[in-house]
Amino acid sequence: MTFTVTATTYLGITAPSSASLSSAAPGGQATGQLGTVTVNDQRSQLNTTWTCTVSLSTPFTTGGGTAAETISGAQVTYTPGPATAEVNPPHTPGTAGTLASARTAFSRASGNGANSVSWNPTLTVNVPAAAVSGDYTGVITHSVA
Repeated sequence: MTFTVTATTYLGITAPSSASLSSAAPGGQATGQLGTVTVNDQRSQLNTTWTCTVSLSTPFTTGGGTAAETISGAQVTYTPGPATAEVNPPHTPGTAGTLASARTAFSRASGNGANSVSWNPTLTVNVPAAAVSGDYTGVITHSVA
């Protein structure tokens, strides 16, 4: 008797398309959770490792995006927090830190077979004292490889 275990080559990520943070005065902090981010690895191989990175691909801006209307990644802290759902661990959250450059959100450094993990990261924006009032919009990008 024989049988075959079949697998796909799928390694993907899902993340919310939008989120809102709290309001903040100049010199204050805007905070909030982004919503559930999930990495799903269905490659079912030996040593299935991956790293999920996060970046601020578009700075937060309002109005015309002048210097007083822009908040850079250096002012934005990403905190992944713990896993909220996990299949076939281990998975490791990255450390909290600014989005001045891309950083690790979550990773898998060892293990075999299909796996997945979800988390609900927190974003904290330190609003510069020189920032003008307005609705600020930016783009947070998660990717996995």
